[in-house]
Amino acid sequence: MSEKLQTRCVIAGGGPAGIMAGYLLARAGVPVIVLEKHADFFRDFRGDTIHPSTLELMYELGLLEEFLKQPHQEVRELRAVVNGQAVPIGDFTKLPTHCKFLAFMPQWDFLNFLSVRAKEFGSFQLLMHHEVVDLMFDQQRVTGVRAKTPDGEIEIGADLVIAADGRHSTVQARAGLERQEFGVAIDVLWTRISKKENDPQQTLGFFQQGKLLVLLDRGDYWQCGFVIPKGGFDDIKARGLQQLQNEIVSFAGFLRDRVAELDDWSKIKLLTVQINRLRHWYRDGLLCIGDSAHAMSPAGGVGINLAIQDAVATANLLAEKLRTGPVSLDDLHSVQARREWPTRLIQAMQVFVHRHVVTGSTSQRKDSLPLVVRLLKWFPVLRQLPARFIGIGPRPEHICSRGR
Repeated sequence: MSEKLQTRCVIAGGGPAGIMAGYLLARAGVPVIVLEKHADFFRDFRGDTIHPSTLELMYELGLLEEFLKQPHQEVRELRAVVNGQAVPIGDFTKLPTHCKFLAFMPQWDFLNFLSVRAKEFGSFQLLMHHEVVDLMFDQQRVTGVRAKTPDGEIEIGADLVIAADGRHSTVQARAGLERQEFGVAIDVLWTRISKKENDPQQTLGFFQQGKLLVLLDRGDYWQCGFVIPKGGFDDIKARGLQQLQNEIVSFAGFLRDRVAELDDWSKIKLLTVQINRLRHWYRDGLLCIGDSAHAMSPAGGVGINLAIQDAVATANLLAEKLRTGPVSLDDLHSVQARREWPTRLIQAMQVFVHRHVVTGSTSQRKDSLPLVVRLLKWFPVLRQLPARFIGIGPRPEHICSRGR
């Protein structure tokens, strides 16, 4: 017989959306249990971008000073190398935020920091190594979850289940929610290459005739994202590691002396790029947020930002009612109504970027610049637009839920 617990809100998934939602709900006095299927937060090649809008939330919560003591890198200007020419893309220094930079911090450090602070609230529980495998129902209403643990199965009843278990969400699948897919013609190979002191400073990426290499500064190594055609990993494997190494060097010549570190395919992970969203993010007793509601492309690193904004909106709109009982379908709809418009806008922009920038025409001269890039180069004031879109995003959320 499985163990049984009861709480006001149970959250499936201990990623940025789940931990932030759990923190904010517990801060508002809502009893909440967050379930994370892994034994720790340590996962390589997860998004590590902390946007100015998220840093602003940390300021509003009184956590910013302590948060910035965690190891991180700060980027105030994004630059790209397009067909061999270095071009400034985004200038964060003019943003109307306390932190006018992108922070790159390992996601496990971010999650550990926030979960430790959340545990200071008596109404917060984080259960690691608890994988949600099914939902519980009373007729059409979701009434809780079943989770697999090292000690057997557990049932947790709740007035609200929040699905924050990612793009391959078990909760979303068990709830039978309909998903819309938007075709993306690329996948990404993630790997790491060691970094040296005299390497170039952080860039957005290296664009070359419809191909793209992204390098993210992780202090002592580069996290590398190599864009490939959708489903093309087997062809790349067939051509061999030497060919992949040569292609990386053709983008970033300064890596020539260490690209041989990629000496085994086990060091290279495939990220299947998806852009999709649910038609309805909820049903009675259940709400989906973050990647569970809308999977994003890695373009711009905005997926984490959007997931955290979902969590803030959820707490702002639901915490007061959830403290005392269930929330209605209208209450759940209000979260989707608040967050769907910015999601649609960002996804439309990502689809545009993939079609016209990342996989765009290869007929241009090797040293030519697309018109949009030339405008950013010629008119510095325009660089504030991509900085605002990436750094703050449309309809940024602020902390409205009251702490107790």
